[in-house]
Amino acid sequence: MNKKGLSILMRTKMRPGNDPSKLSSFSPLSNEINQMMTNPPRKQRSIDDSRSNFSASGNHYERNFDIVKESMGLAISLNKTESLDVVLDDFSEGYFSLSNENRKKLVTVLAKEYDLNRIQVRELLKQYLGLELRSGNEGESSNVDDENMFSTFYRIERNLRQALKPTYNVLFERLNNHPAGLKFLSLLRADILSFLGEENIPCLRALDSCLKEKLSAWLSPAVLELHQITWDDSASLLEKIVTYEAVHPISNLLDLKRRLGVGRRCFGYFHPAIPGEPLIFIEVALLKNVAQTIQEVLLDVPSIPEHEAACALFYSISSTQPGLAGINLGKFLIKRMITLVKRDMPQVSTFATLSPIPGFMQWLLSKLASQSVMAKVDNMEQPTGGPGSAFQENLLEPDEERMLKNSSPVTYAGKNGMEVMLNLLTSKNYEWTSSAELLSALKPPLMRLCARYLLQEKKRGKALDSVANFHLQNGAMVERLNWMADRSEKGLHQSGGIMVNYVYRVGVHRTICSIIFQHRDIYMLHVIFATIS
Repeated sequence: MNKKGLSILMRTKMRPGNDPSKLSSFSPLSNEINQMMTNPPRKQRSIDDSRSNFSASGNHYERNFDIVKESMGLAISLNKTESLDVVLDDFSEGYFSLSNENRKKLVTVLAKEYDLNRIQVRELLKQYLGLELRSGNEGESSNVDDENMFSTFYRIERNLRQALKPTYNVLFERLNNHPAGLKFLSLLRADILSFLGEENIPCLRALDSCLKEKLSAWLSPAVLELHQITWDDSASLLEKIVTYEAVHPISNLLDLKRRLGVGRRCFGYFHPAIPGEPLIFIEVALLKNVAQTIQEVLLDVPSIPEHEAACALFYSISSTQPGLAGINLGKFLIKRMITLVKRDMPQVSTFATLSPIPGFMQWLLSKLASQSVMAKVDNMEQPTGGPGSAFQENLLEPDEERMLKNSSPVTYAGKNGMEVMLNLLTSKNYEWTSSAELLSALKPPLMRLCARYLLQEKKRGKALDSVANFHLQNGAMVERLNWMADRSEKGLHQSGGIMVNYVYRVGVHRTICSIIFQHRDIYMLHVIFATIS
């Protein structure tokens, strides 16, 4: 193992919260390191590791809550610029020294005690509503009066805009201008989102909305730097790529080097205030055609010469900052990456993804289970041949149901096709994937229902699947569903091994795009059912 490989291995292993089982494949050395180190739970790795950067003194004791609260108040109210940096440092370090319970308590104090002054807002609104606005005809003879009237309007409107800004905006803006402050704000929002996940607290929801709006403005594409990540980058940066890869885990150093080598690209968005750490990164494979399975992309085979590539396939996009959830940096990253690839490789004409469908199996199993329960209830309540429940739906076509019943072993038998399908999909170790007959029986209904899930199942008018919603909102179109494209345990658990290609049409006229968006569901259903058949 070379020096850089060992460095990445050691840094990844020493990162708080890393899972030893994931790292064991990097090198035999990792087994020895496993015996030397004990780590906290993996889900805390990114936040805990980042928080440790704020502990400059190396003290890990918990500070008194009231002292940290006072420090926060000073960070908001202090006017002396020369002392402000010291106070902000003290507050950020004190915040991360608190227990989770006290951090939640402190953030709630911030949201309630440093909110906007609603009494002042109401008084200004009364003044504003008390003003009379003259009609155009009445104002022709009194220009001086008009000027005075509008001057009053402008003054109250200016005061209203100021009064509608919560006081905690001052803290956010000061931290943004403070070294390491942007990283702190990202971690602070990650905590707020975590607290809201436990309990929906209105004042915290308002605090999060305000902070998200600020971060969206401060992280505009104009201030972000696009950087191609290569094997020549620092070991600390490559270690972050290994740690934060969220779609297809990097199995070993050879895998990492291959993803950064010939025929592959990795691009990241960086912010000057968070040096050496990408906010988000995307992995790209240069291929002749759009890949149908993830094995084609990740397999250890020589890449084609880059000058023969006609397709840039995005197979993984990962965010490194939980606190930036809901801020669509991926949209701008994809657009910048496409522009860069087209500039350097004009022969590449197709830009597509090979994407997971993370919510499909959960949605399907829930549907099958609920329909099975309703069928049993109807059988008990209704006489033979009586009408079923209005909510009951047979998810299977007659031919699909017949084929499933005929193909399934006795151990997976059920009263109807949906029950058989549920038993098969919930079998231990995905035993159905080992039978060619069962795969053949399951393919038609799973592909059809997956198409329905992607294109028809909505939540608040948006695609129910998070990945589908991301790409469709960014202007991509569904191109093809791919059967058994990801046979990993994660792929089978999330989507029964099905993956989807989304295609970004570069250079399509805006009017055509508008028509496609207006009729997107109909268009994509036509495309996807054509690919299934």
